[in-house]
Amino acid sequence: MSFAVAIVGCGLVGRAWAIAFARAGTDVRLFDATPGAASAAKERIAPLLEDMVEAGLIEATGPVLERLTAKDTLEEALEAVAWVQESVPEDLELKKKVWSELDEKAPPLTILSSSTSAIVPSLFTEHLKRRGRCLVAHPLNPPYLIPAVELVPAPWTAKDTMARAFRVMTAIGMAPIVMDKELDGFVMNRLQGALLEEAFRLVEGGYCTAEDVDRGLKHGLALRWSFMGPFETIDLNAPSGVRDYCERYQHIYENLFPSMQHRADWTGPVLDKIEAERRRMVPADKLDERQRWRDQQLMALAAHKKNAREKIGD
Repeated sequence: MSFAVAIVGCGLVGRAWAIAFARAGTDVRLFDATPGAASAAKERIAPLLEDMVEAGLIEATGPVLERLTAKDTLEEALEAVAWVQESVPEDLELKKKVWSELDEKAPPLTILSSSTSAIVPSLFTEHLKRRGRCLVAHPLNPPYLIPAVELVPAPWTAKDTMARAFRVMTAIGMAPIVMDKELDGFVMNRLQGALLEEAFRLVEGGYCTAEDVDRGLKHGLALRWSFMGPFETIDLNAPSGVRDYCERYQHIYENLFPSMQHRADWTGPVLDKIEAERRRMVPADKLDERQRWRDQQLMALAAHKKNAREKIGD
């Protein structure tokens, strides 16, 4: 790909975006307001690329690393870029300040995008002169392994901006979820939140353990969900498709709904139960190792899905 990208904020999410863009062939400028953070980000990316080579997701680390350049100033990072991916901490006042700088210093036609997972774009773009080019591109972390990305417009985001954003994300191998308007939690956090709410209720009520919930997902629902979504799932789970499924089974979920209105307190006694169980499974000093295991599992799954698409189709 022939365009350049600026990553503003080089924490976990910013580094992951840098890999996603650079792997696709774009030149990536790294900038972070903390001195030395951009250079350190490139160093921390290197071992992740080695794991990707081992998983067969990229051929070599060198070409990807060569496309990453740490910049000392925001102005240097923004020079002649076509896309900016802001990944600073989830602080509204900080984002307003950073976005004011981005709107002032980025080239006029550059798309400005935020990685925020919790702040709707209208809250930090309303005051901007060129606010029509602004949106959220919220990844499921890490985006170099999980291609889904939510494209969320503010009320004033131009339709052309959304169309261009879709083309860019698709071109680098992402799978865009295009929202027509902003909403708290976007799409993915609302779906994940619904599942987590029920998971906490089940453990709080003493119906099963946290391990039982995880086991049911990873050995059950997630196997289907790793290659098709809930609507396709039910469309294929009744002889005549989705309408047949709803006519057969809606009453089950309708009967469940009243008991799903209670909200478990995530910081209450149920958290003590879940945390104790999780720490028995993975001690706190082993979390880093388990996180790398998770990423290696995702790499293996990504490689498998790539091979499956080529052999079976999408």
